[in-house]
Amino acid sequence: MSNTEPAPGLYAAREPIFPRRVSGPFRNLKWIILAVTLGIYYLTPWIRWDRGPSLPDQAVLLDLASRRFYFFWIEIWPHEFYFVAGLLIMAGLGLFLFTSALGRVWCGYACPQTVWTDLFILVERWIEGDRNARLRLHRQKKMDLRKARLRVTKWAVWLLIGLLTGGAWVFYFADAPTLLRDLVSLNAHPVAYTTIAVLTLTTFVFGGFMREQICIYACPWPRIQAAMMDEDTLVVGYREWRGEPRKHSDAAKAGAPQGDCIDCMACVNVCPMGIDIRDGQQMECITCALCIDACDDVMAKIGKPRGLIDYMALSDESRERAGEPPRNIWRHILRPRTIMYTALWSLVGLGLLFALFIRQDIEMTVAPIRNPTYVTMSDGSIRNTYDVRLRNKNGEPRQFQLSVAGDPTLRIQIEGTPYASIEVPADTALLQRVYIVSPGGSGPSMSAHTEIRLWVEDLGNGDRAYRDTTFNGKGN
Repeated sequence: MSNTEPAPGLYAAREPIFPRRVSGPFRNLKWIILAVTLGIYYLTPWIRWDRGPSLPDQAVLLDLASRRFYFFWIEIWPHEFYFVAGLLIMAGLGLFLFTSALGRVWCGYACPQTVWTDLFILVERWIEGDRNARLRLHRQKKMDLRKARLRVTKWAVWLLIGLLTGGAWVFYFADAPTLLRDLVSLNAHPVAYTTIAVLTLTTFVFGGFMREQICIYACPWPRIQAAMMDEDTLVVGYREWRGEPRKHSDAAKAGAPQGDCIDCMACVNVCPMGIDIRDGQQMECITCALCIDACDDVMAKIGKPRGLIDYMALSDESRERAGEPPRNIWRHILRPRTIMYTALWSLVGLGLLFALFIRQDIEMTVAPIRNPTYVTMSDGSIRNTYDVRLRNKNGEPRQFQLSVAGDPTLRIQIEGTPYASIEVPADTALLQRVYIVSPGGSGPSMSAHTEIRLWVEDLGNGDRAYRDTTFNGKGN
């Protein structure tokens, strides 16, 4: 490199991309996924779910104040965070599974960046026109009234989408109708307004002005996807052995038999990343398959078979070059790696379901008071003190009965009441001081440590739970 040449930079300046409108099965699939995912995101906080008078009636709610996560009939407490961890593990395994089978289909169809970018491009096309009209507007140096009007209108709609995006997010953390009323009346907490402002700005910038940069520079997935893929992974590719030499290539001009590719650039013009799939697999490719729709449309018009650009596996290249058909798609999808990911994903899911169905509506934790470990009463009896936390997961108050097992001479006392039962409010964890007493001169008081079991019973439905602990005495 000469001294006059500038050093290459780590980041390339953004070149605006204006993808052309295309129709076809993959574009239709993307529209369906966009409508479903956005519908779920925007509408879910407004679904009501009756849990009783003392609990929130929002179907999906992350209640930070009460440290509770509600998902329809499921209620996750802080100590049950392993359910959330399990779901995150399932999401990771699912991502590995789909990537190993079909490449970056998550990036191309369901990634939030892709979904909102598709929505922003739809708005841009609706206001400014298709690719050629947007290119002319971009290349117009003079900012006249028409260009300013189109730009302001487009940005206003983008900001509205960003505002709806940020607003929908905060509704997952509070009762949606109440929070909406507080937001409109300017009585909501400043954190709500700050969150909406940040998400509005990031959605506006990421979806409108940093579409490709987020996928290329900010997202780590393009750089680690190669570890999830092999020669049997189905990815979008170009059948070079069928398309070359292209219509306008030097070889075709020299008289060589022309391939099926007529160099119409349709595949490049529809790509939201602005790449040419004919150059081979590239990090920027998000496997959205819009180039397949565009190429198939051109092939149909010139009377050539579809599939010049298609989902294909590297392992089929030699077969297709020899004129043989590719292997069945299921032989690429059902292979040891994908089967292993599916098995692991299923095991985690079954484990979560099993843990969900066996968990009880009542729970108890027992913490012995160690200072002092026991107290000798005036009548010679031995008393141990315990902090017992009773958790009522029901939507109504319940009466809980405490009992002790391990020695028939032991008796239990609840601080503040002469009874061995206590009412625990709905959906609450109650901390209660409990005493266990052994009569003087007999029973466990003559042993240093006695293993005992503390039981709790829901008097309403008979559900029971227990915890093992130790009763401390004088010793011999």
